[in-house]
Amino acid sequence: MESSGGFYTLKGYSRNENEKLTSSMEDYLEMICRLLQGNEVVRISELAGSLHVKPPSASKMVNNLKDAGYIEFKKYGYIVVTEKGQEAGRYLLHRHKVLHDFLCLLNHSENELEQVEKIEHFIDKTTVDNLELLTEKMREASVFRPRSHPD
Repeated sequence: MESSGGFYTLKGYSRNENEKLTSSMEDYLEMICRLLQGNEVVRISELAGSLHVKPPSASKMVNNLKDAGYIEFKKYGYIVVTEKGQEAGRYLLHRHKVLHDFLCLLNHSENELEQVEKIEHFIDKTTVDNLELLTEKMREASVFRPRSHPD
């Protein structure tokens, strides 16, 4: 994001970005692409169940994604990802994996899903690329010993 060097609120930064996808749209598109990895088709009910939302909420967001050109509806209510959606979806899945791998290594854990979901929308491509490189270096070094935080 280009700015004049001033500070903004989180909402202010969001307004200044030229991205077409909101955080919610990213979540839905990422899940659609994730579901399509193991299935030929995705329906609204599957999507809603996977995201723990009601079908009308999923329908509304799917319509937003359709209007933005990321998906199409096919016969029998199947969701199909467009080329634009596939490109964005590949990046969203990659970003999620990179961040998850980094946090798992950093925290010596197997699952950092909640943290990933909370922060993945706020890092840019350069940061994702650098986290991926850092994670590789940390793995190669094999000397990283995380500190646990007393709760």
